Amino acid sequence: MPERIALQVNGKAAEVTTDPDTPLLYVLRNELALTGPRFGCGLAQCGACTVHADGVATRSCVLPVGAVGAAAVTTLDGLATGPALHPVQAAFVHEQAVQCGFCVNGWIMTAAAFLDANPAATAAELVAALAGLKCRCGAQLAMLRAVRRAAATVREAGNASAGATARAVAAS
Repeated sequence: MPERIALQVNGKAAEVTTDPDTPLLYVLRNELALTGPRFGCGLAQCGACTVHADGVATRSCVLPVGAVGAAAVTTLDGLATGPALHPVQAAFVHEQAVQCGFCVNGWIMTAAAFLDANPAATAAELVAALAGLKCRCGAQLAMLRAVRRAAATVREAGNASAGATARAVAAS
């Protein structure tokens, strides 16, 4: 039975009328016209549908929209901050890490959530975090190179912020 469901998507309030058991992916794509997350397998196995729910990488193909509640949902469409790309997005562009592009949403969203939570991640931790993603066209090495570049950027930004904070404390 359709219900009115309030959502917070990409920093904006949204309201849809749908069955609460409808997968979030269908609502994002069909009701809200957000095409970043893709339907891949429908079984949470490939990662093409990945979004962030309160910062956690979540497979939207199996998450009922009624279970989202007050969680802030972020899609690839809303990952950038204004005109500035997220470091993972920027690294994918720099490395030209997209071939067919179908799975890239999962790679970027999974890597972004992981690096946001683990800015000092090692290469082995990055590989483990991305292990569940599927790519059929063979761009995995380029995408992994892009994620490693993003991780280095995040680490450098963290070190620069820590250095600026230490200088500010020392100056006061």
